[in-house]
Amino acid sequence: MATQDLDLKVKFLHGFSNKIRIQILDSIKDKEKTVSQIMDDVDGSQSSISQHLACLRGCGLIVGRQEGKYMYYRLLNDKVRHLLNMFDDVLMDVQTGVMSCDRQIDDE
Repeated sequence: MATQDLDLKVKFLHGFSNKIRIQILDSIKDKEKTVSQIMDDVDGSQSSISQHLACLRGCGLIVGRQEGKYMYYRLLNDKVRHLLNMFDDVLMDVQTGVMSCDRQIDDE
């Protein structure tokens, strides 16, 4: 795999590498929501959630839609929803191994 392709894949996966971002994705998986509606579902401050929403937009996972004074966020498409569901399915199969993985590899 070319380095450029690998870098793009790593950038894409970065969107899934944070607990708050996963909570946000789960929160909007089935329905678009405003920041305040997301805050009801996610453990984080408004500024933190807004920063993570910007990251998720930058990773191409979500889109925003302005309506009046409110911004509504939703998943980019059904493929992203399917990917989130696949993560849950695969995790069910490998959860024992994941729970025993206590090492974190830092970026080089």
